[in-house]
Amino acid sequence: MGLVGAAGKPQRFEGQHGSSSKELKPLPIGKFCNQLCPFFKCSKNSLVFVNKVVKGHVQKSAMCRWIGDQCLGYRCQFAFCERKALLPNGVCTLAIRFSEGVEDFFKEVEKYDIGGGKVKDILGRRTGRKDIYLE
Repeated sequence: MGLVGAAGKPQRFEGQHGSSSKELKPLPIGKFCNQLCPFFKCSKNSLVFVNKVVKGHVQKSAMCRWIGDQCLGYRCQFAFCERKALLPNGVCTLAIRFSEGVEDFFKEVEKYDIGGGKVKDILGRRTGRKDIYLE
């Protein structure tokens, strides 16, 4: 027997309401922001997605209801990123890899290490992760 709803009637759908198992991922093109990204928003609420036929194939396209044409993307003054990852030049910071700079940081810390590991000890206390700095 199924779940009972608020009115005492059995519910027709026994799925998980309100929870989505699908994780949203950014969709940058190269390193630049894309209008079809789930985090790209318009502050005028005029961004709509339409299907256009281009050379016999259906493609999704972002349209602006405010100007009645294709969305300008990051060049529009009303465009913003939900995750605050859109830079003024259109680069998506979610697409940039930060792993390259981490090793350089540790080399720089070792270069300026004064007093036998004092810098690593302070970093360990501030971040709460001493295991990283004990190398």
